[in-house]
Amino acid sequence: MSETAPQSSDCLVRFAGVRKTYDGETLIVKNLDLDIHRGEFLTLLGPSGSGKTTTLMMLAGFETPTEGEIFLDGKSIRAVPPHQRGIGMVFQNYALFPHMTIEENVAFPLMVRGISRSERSVRAREALAMVKLESLWRRRPAQLSGGQQQRVALARALVFQPQLVLMDEPLGALDKQLREHMQLEIKQIHKTLGVTVVYVTHDQTEALTMSDRIAVFNDGVIQQLDTPHGLYEQPNNRFVANFIGENNTLCGVVEEMLENGFCRVRLSDGHFATARAVRVEGVGAPTVLSMRPEKVHVEDYGPQHVNRLMGTVREVVYHGDHTRVRLAVAGNLEFTVKMRFRPNRPIPEPGEKIAVAFAAEDCFALDAPDEGTAAG
Repeated sequence: MSETAPQSSDCLVRFAGVRKTYDGETLIVKNLDLDIHRGEFLTLLGPSGSGKTTTLMMLAGFETPTEGEIFLDGKSIRAVPPHQRGIGMVFQNYALFPHMTIEENVAFPLMVRGISRSERSVRAREALAMVKLESLWRRRPAQLSGGQQQRVALARALVFQPQLVLMDEPLGALDKQLREHMQLEIKQIHKTLGVTVVYVTHDQTEALTMSDRIAVFNDGVIQQLDTPHGLYEQPNNRFVANFIGENNTLCGVVEEMLENGFCRVRLSDGHFATARAVRVEGVGAPTVLSMRPEKVHVEDYGPQHVNRLMGTVREVVYHGDHTRVRLAVAGNLEFTVKMRFRPNRPIPEPGEKIAVAFAAEDCFALDAPDEGTAAG
């Protein structure tokens, strides 16, 4: 393949037909075509073994594609070693030098680039100020908390002003509160600097919080590449619907294809529902209906919708601002409704039979379990 590739002005990274196998048989990454835009925060999201980390390692230069090419700024980087790619890298385990001071750790990428000692010191202090650690420059990594060490690793990745920063599960070792705080800090730094970030995580909440776009990986394939809103509100297959956020599913068979992209589905208990025909093969084909718990209403206390099903309450859990009602509906024993708190609204009791309702626009007819989850 050519050492250069046609590139739009806003495309910084291009994966073109990239495949990766370690044993010559099993493909970890399958025919990956992906453009990463300048200045965007792109998250590679997926379960363990889905190919997301291997994709990041190939971009960093620690792994080599079996087939295909990766272009950075329009030029192939296949033959470029990692330290010459000009890419900042942040790992989960920080990878700080224990014998160096914090300033020396941050300045290390400048030292290997031959920057003078005086300029290294100035730029390292500036990078530490970005992550609010300028006062700790004399300390060593062992004297810092985990969150502070991660800030140092971030400063080190940014100090040489790379156009691209890669982050591999950088917050995985932090507790929940600190993790959420660092998510906002990293996003703010990204916004301030305008650097391109490629971020790997298996945490879908983290991806929704931080990203401009998310590439959802499974089985070596990008299942959907979209904005956080697009992934959550309009999943294009069953895997994405189940992996991103909470989701209710109902199994059925397509009874009729309707106008404007909708279909009528006969559920496993014989009742019917109308849904958007997102990924169905036509009349007679099995399908799985998908809808978010917050889009479903207990009918007496919400909008009247075209889809109305009876269910039996199995469990009621109070969450303060809402109550989670778990029901048996059309064969699904884990069907969940989020009831927002309203004064004087009665709460259903376990064993009670109630009607649940949801709009056809909020219900998606997707691929059935035996049809696989490959992206379209």
